[in-house]
Amino acid sequence: MATISFTFASPSKPLNPSIAPKNPTIFNLLPTPSNPQLKRAFYLKSPSISPIFIRALKPQQCRTSSTPITSLFTGIVEEMGQIKQLGYDKPDSFTMKIQAKLILEDINLGDSISVNGTCLTVADFDTQKLEFSVGLAPETLRKTSLIELEQGSLVNLERALRPTTRMGGHFVQGHVDGTGEIVELKTEGDSLWVKVKTAKEILRYIVPKGFIAVDGTSLTVVDVVDEEGCFNFMLVAYTQQNVVIPLKKVGQKVNLEVDILGKYVERLLSSGFVDSIKSS
Repeated sequence: MATISFTFASPSKPLNPSIAPKNPTIFNLLPTPSNPQLKRAFYLKSPSISPIFIRALKPQQCRTSSTPITSLFTGIVEEMGQIKQLGYDKPDSFTMKIQAKLILEDINLGDSISVNGTCLTVADFDTQKLEFSVGLAPETLRKTSLIELEQGSLVNLERALRPTTRMGGHFVQGHVDGTGEIVELKTEGDSLWVKVKTAKEILRYIVPKGFIAVDGTSLTVVDVVDEEGCFNFMLVAYTQQNVVIPLKKVGQKVNLEVDILGKYVERLLSSGFVDSIKSS
């Protein structure tokens, strides 16, 4: 970075080199080297300029997203898509191609889409074939139930939240905390009771009448049974027809994301934040 210098002249007289002070005041924003040779180089050497500022950028070869990437959802499933293809198209690249309709209406490359509650990035799409592709990282395959999907499987889809969207569910990030196993499916009238077993590390954040995202669907927890490591919820008739959970069988996995507010509360309590406020 070059040294910045300012020369001051009387405001009543025009700035003229012949009347400028011999020793102008220098405001150096960087430390000045004490060595005379280094000092000379410090002032005289032209700063290097990154090529990005002097070379014309090459035109984009692909479409890019015109909207900022967001990662917030409501848990209100917009439609069910169908898996058309999935697997390793390259040795280290697991890709999933999904057929959908509503999601394709305003899709852009780089958009965030919730697939069974997992926030994934649109890598390719074809509005004529009504399909889009997403890539799955190894960690995603390890932590979610997406690895169990097959060609023809149905998945819950939701686009990222916009500022003008109604907040019909709750804050869902699409960051799956882990999976649960369906241990019971029981009907009552036209409603369906679903009982899910999960790890203690997840169950501790689940509370009766609290929010839970199951395969990306915002649901209300009915009961929590700590002794069994389970919780349950009920699906009304409409929800059963518009999400994938009723299509699953006992023993199959579901993606779980707990309410983020519970994590923040735990973090604040464990960090001593509340105690520091009380003592202040």
